Order: sequence, then structure tokens, then C-alpha cells
Amino acid sequence: MDTGTGEQHPFLVRVCSLVALATGVRVQNLKEFREGLVRAPQSSIYHHFWGRLLMRQFDEPEYNNDFAAWASHGLHEKGLAERLSAINPTEFTDLEELRQELVEVVEMRLDETEMVPWAKADQQFQFIRSQIVVLDTGREICRPEDLTRVVPKMSNESIFYHFIDARRRTPDRVDDFSGWLIWMGEEYKETIERLKAIDPYFSSLKELREIISQLFNEFFGNRET
Repeated sequence: MDTGTGEQHPFLVRVCSLVALATGVRVQNLKEFREGLVRAPQSSIYHHFWGRLLMRQFDEPEYNNDFAAWASHGLHEKGLAERLSAINPTEFTDLEELRQELVEVVEMRLDETEMVPWAKADQQFQFIRSQIVVLDTGREICRPEDLTRVVPKMSNESIFYHFIDARRRTPDRVDDFSGWLIWMGEEYKETIERLKAIDPYFSSLKELREIISQLFNEFFGNRET
């Protein structure tokens, strides 16, 4: 793992940002939306589920992904929006499996209606893809108990990179904290299992930081020196 292993290979704290790039795929009705889901690159599926977490927002979004939001506000398909919003990307093995679920939900709605829902001309859905940019912060974590001190001060961008994006890019599909602790010994097995059990999709990055910090404090808080 790029975070290193063991005490001689400290956990390197990084931050990231998502650079939004146009795919050229635009759709205006539900049938075109289905075709767009098939054509869009995997990075676009990823962006429209996870990219919202790194966007500065004053309020919590009404729906959990961009597809559901457009189904509601663009197509005025509340039922479809709820179905799409209920899809949890963490429950799928990979992005292709997630894509297939999206397509099936849209096809089901197409089969149910005689009229293909359309959006207004100025409410097209544009498929956007993301490119991740990663930077070192210069901070390191050398001991597991140091997690209780460092994690509460991590930025949203660090939490996203180490806890969410890690599950996409690591071979074992685990967060970076778990990947680092695995090399520390059997005594951290319960901590790792608890980390793996955290579902990041329905929480904000601020909430995730609090949940993870609380977990580390529970396990390591009384071991700090």
C-alpha cells in the first residue's frame, strides 16, 4: 500500500481534489439517459455518486446522487428519483456492476410508462467524469494510537481520499486506515473490522470524520503517551 506498513513505514496523510471534466454525453429524456448510462466512462459513474461529497454545500442534498436529483428536478420523475437515490454504491463489487443496476432501474421505468419523460431544453443532464489530484500534506502517523490525535484534524479532502477513494483504488477494496493497521498485528483485527463496517455513502465527510475519530478514540484513546 502507498501508505506504508509497520512502524518503520508511517501512514502518509494526503489530500485530494476531483477535477470535473466533460464527457460530451448529454441527455434530455429518459431513453437517452439509459443510453448515456451505458456509454459513460466508469469515472463518470463514480463522479455522480461520490463527487458531491467534495462540493461545498450549505445544505444536505435532497437526493444521494446526481442521477436521482436529475430524475426528480429535470424529468419530474419522483418515483424514479427515489429508486435511484436508494442505490448504495458500496454494495456493489465494482463500477460496472453499479452501472448495470442503474440501467436496470431506468429500463424498468421505461417499461412502466407509455410516454418517455423529457426535460426542458435548459435542463439536460451532462455526464461528467472526474480526475483525482493527490497531494502530500507532509504529515505522518507513526503509531496506531496517534490516529486519535491526527484524524480529528484531517480535512474533508483527506477523509475522502483515505476512507472513500481508497476502497476504489486498493486491491483489497479497503480504506487506507485498515490497510495500514493490517500490518500492525492481530491485536488490531477488531478495529479493522469496525472500520470496514462503516458505510460512508449516507454520511457527510464531516460526519465520517467524527465516526472514525470516535472509533479510534475508543480503541486507542487510553493508550496515548
